Amino acid sequence: MKFLRDITEFIFLEDLPEKADLIIVPGNTWPQPARRAAALYHEGMAPYIVVSGRYSKGQQTFAGAACEGDRYKGAYMTEADFLTDVLIREGVPETAVLQERKAEFTLENARYIRKLLEEKKMTVKKALICCQAFHARRCRMYFEYVFQDTDVEFLMCPAVTQGISRCSWMESQKGLDTVLGELRRCGEQFAWMCGHQDRNGVPVPERNVHQNL
Repeated sequence: MKFLRDITEFIFLEDLPEKADLIIVPGNTWPQPARRAAALYHEGMAPYIVVSGRYSKGQQTFAGAACEGDRYKGAYMTEADFLTDVLIREGVPETAVLQERKAEFTLENARYIRKLLEEKKMTVKKALICCQAFHARRCRMYFEYVFQDTDVEFLMCPAVTQGISRCSWMESQKGLDTVLGELRRCGEQFAWMCGHQDRNGVPVPERNVHQNL
C-alpha cells in the first residue's frame, strides 16, 4: 500500500556514507549503531567518533546492554561508557573516541555534542549519525534543529535494532507501535520547535514534549 511506503521512506531515512569530520552515535543501549560507526571508521569515513548518553530519561542508572548481555557485561555507568566499549571491541582506538556523558534524550545528545565540539574547538562541516534505523528521521530533525545556525551537514547511517527494519516494521505489533510512535513524535516535536505551544496556543514546557525519547 502506498501510504505504508510513504511512512517507510519518511521514517527510515538513510544516506550513502561520505567522507566526514565526525561520526556520531546518540545514546542507546543497543550495540548495532556503535558497530556501524566502527565499520565506517575502519573504512576511513571519519577520524573521530563521538558517543553520547547518560541513561534514559526517568531512570536513575544505566540498565545494561539491551542484547548480548553475556558479551557486554562491564560495569557501565552511562550509555556513553557502553558504546565506547562496543567501539573498542570492534577495533576502534580509544584515542579516536570522544565521550559526552550527560544527555538523557536525543535532543540533549545534540545539544551536549555541540557544546563538546565547541569546547574542543573542533571544526565540523559534515557528520555521519549512526542511530537506530527507526529513529533516523527524528534524530536528524533534532540535530538540524540544534545546529541550525551552522553549515554542518548530517548524513544518516543507521543500524537495524530490535528486528525493526524498513522491510519488516509493519509485520509485528512492536514494529507498528514503534514506527507509528516515531511518526507521531515527529509531528508533535516539530510543532514544538516551530512555536513551543500546544494546539490551543498554550506554551508547552520542553520537559513535557520530550518524554520517552
